[in-house]
Amino acid sequence: MIPGGGQPNMQQLLQQAQKMQQDLARAQEELAATEVDGQAGGGLVRATVTGSGELRGLVIDPKAVDPEDTETLADLIVAAVQAANDNAQQLQQAKLGPLAQGMGGLSGLGL
Repeated sequence: MIPGGGQPNMQQLLQQAQKMQQDLARAQEELAATEVDGQAGGGLVRATVTGSGELRGLVIDPKAVDPEDTETLADLIVAAVQAANDNAQQLQQAKLGPLAQGMGGLSGLGL
């Protein structure tokens, strides 16, 4: 122990950790409710995912459908979903990044 009260106030640290957990939970709820889009083929295929990465919708323009070439359509779908997931990850970084940095200072507490 450090004389003169050099130890951190554990009650204050626990309160700070609880607030950060609440903020993190709120941000995660917001991400789950927020939808972002991704597209491929100049908009021929559009995917919608939540900020947490759950696929919610897929729109395929009839011009993208060629029964003789389903591989291209599959590639466009994969690309649109990946683009939407990339946008979701950017949203996650924006929402959770500052919170994760704050939680890093409490890692010694096992939080």
